[in-house]
Amino acid sequence: MGLNVSGPYRYPPPAPEWLALRVEDVIEPDLPIIDAHHHLWDEGGVPYLLREIMADAASGHRIDATVFVQAHYGYRPSGPAHLAPVGETEKVAAISAAAGAQGATTDIAAAIVAYADLTLGDAVDEVLEAHAAAANGALRGIRHSVSRDPLFPDGIVIRPAPAQLLADSRYRAGLARLCAHGLVYDAMLYNCQLSELTVMARALPRLPIVLDHIGCVIGVGPHEGQEAAIFQRWLADMTELARCPNVTVKLGGMGMIVCGARWHERPEPPGSQELADAWRPWFESCIDLFGADRCMFESNFPVDKAMYSYRTLWNAFKRIASGASAQEKHDLFAGTAARTYGITAKAPTRPAETLHG
Repeated sequence: MGLNVSGPYRYPPPAPEWLALRVEDVIEPDLPIIDAHHHLWDEGGVPYLLREIMADAASGHRIDATVFVQAHYGYRPSGPAHLAPVGETEKVAAISAAAGAQGATTDIAAAIVAYADLTLGDAVDEVLEAHAAAANGALRGIRHSVSRDPLFPDGIVIRPAPAQLLADSRYRAGLARLCAHGLVYDAMLYNCQLSELTVMARALPRLPIVLDHIGCVIGVGPHEGQEAAIFQRWLADMTELARCPNVTVKLGGMGMIVCGARWHERPEPPGSQELADAWRPWFESCIDLFGADRCMFESNFPVDKAMYSYRTLWNAFKRIASGASAQEKHDLFAGTAARTYGITAKAPTRPAETLHG
């Protein structure tokens, strides 16, 4: 069971032969990385499971650990509906264990961000406890998408959430239960909803919040060609959100169709310099506003894999961070993710300048 998709835009499957047309040397191959966001699934008959994630993690960069984020995969086919998502956690925990058994140098799904229906309010405790039992100690957060854009009433990729869900009293009660269980809230929404997240973050200051994909900036349909105006609105909204100390940001996800990415339509994949140039204004703005210690790079694979390879992607991130200090690089590539999701990587992830002190 894959994503519950709706709307006119679909994730194109990766084309291995096309991706192989671009092979770059790895930049800073010894830089420790925790991939802060990826999925595991069998979407449309195209799997991204143990073999695929291990191949990408071993493609040249030093990937010490990864964070799995829910994707509506492997739900339980029977039993109570509210516990069906626990099937995904069970399968991901099994994949993680299998990777360890095979001697993988990457701790696959060292942290798991699962799905639970937060509109259950206080009753969501049963789901959180079931996820925790299934995760073998790796449960770190919950994601329940609130994504909607009024210009796409039928959805863009996934079905739209109800309006103003972040302000809903039942949803807020569910969010409060995440605090009680020591869990992080991964916020999946569109850039037009950033102000709603700011209001919620201020109302629940004890809740650790991670904004996925810098707020998922829409670049399709009526938004196409409006990048300059959208950037200014996004920047203003992110400036307000950055004033909430409980919010951290994931830098990535801009290879999604919803963001207007079309590199997959070209004869050859883009290079890391082109990607870095395209993303730099967005990512550097996040780092300036939130600080490197509240930002983390993410692959968003396999969704973004239709546009570029894992090696090229992390090269692009390294180009963007090339002027950062050792501590800032550590935070962006590993430290922020480790702190946010409680990950103790198999290999040291401290900045090089502190390893001997």
